[in-house]
Amino acid sequence: MLGDCNPDLIVRGGRLEPAFGQVEQLVDEARLVIGGSGAITACGAAKLGVQTALVSLVGDDHFGRFMLEAMAENAVDVSGCITDEEQPTGVTVVLTRGDDRAILTAPGTISALSGEQVDLGQVRRARHLHVSSYYLQTRLQPALPDLMAAARAAGASTSLDTNWDPSERWDSGLTDLLPMVGHLFCNEQEADALGGADHIVRTGTSVVIKRGARGATLVGRGGTLESSAPTVEAVDATGAGDSFDAGFIAGLLAGRPADQCLRLACACGALSTRALGGTAAQPTLAEADGCW
Repeated sequence: MLGDCNPDLIVRGGRLEPAFGQVEQLVDEARLVIGGSGAITACGAAKLGVQTALVSLVGDDHFGRFMLEAMAENAVDVSGCITDEEQPTGVTVVLTRGDDRAILTAPGTISALSGEQVDLGQVRRARHLHVSSYYLQTRLQPALPDLMAAARAAGASTSLDTNWDPSERWDSGLTDLLPMVGHLFCNEQEADALGGADHIVRTGTSVVIKRGARGATLVGRGGTLESSAPTVEAVDATGAGDSFDAGFIAGLLAGRPADQCLRLACACGALSTRALGGTAAQPTLAEADGCW
């Protein structure tokens, strides 16, 4: 996986709208956890039994060391991660209310990974190449067509999760990249911003639209598939879409048909909301298959 690797500071409970004027407000809880779409997806895939490696960039600081140690503890190979001595590790502050949240991100190293820093041999050895947070990884964007092409030439499947575009331009070379992407993951707002599912499918990629508690839709040249999501008592939706991605990828690598990949993805996304943070409640494969 090529993606962002930065911690999330999750803040929950109380009045979450900051009040300026030096007003101090109390919240119920604040916790530093694994963050970054790429890191959360990698942890989710590893929890499902997929041998997983993450290529990313972190700073030579507490946040960077925290992330590398936490990822290794979650059975993710971080040997391809690089430590930058000049730039700080990115960090995200998440104000969470059950199934909704506000997100503040200081990019730091998130946007600094370049194609030259990615081991092409590692890309060619992968069974699947997933790219996360496309719009945040600005320095990596120009190299992605060649990296995706190298993975596909070696027989790997590919996927990409756009996440939100902070600039709201919604291109940055994505149109040229999409023909090399097997599955594009996005939520409903992102799909609309990209021109809609039919427009995306005409580029040659299948689009998987995440709808939260309402399940998900897969649209491809072969037609449209729908899946509901299991009902859970949600505590925090942070990273649920990334856990969804991990479930779909795990199903794909196991050779499951598309409808079963979509069903597994919905289960993984829903179950991940049972605890605070993106990785604390990620399910095993047995838990995800048995939750219905």
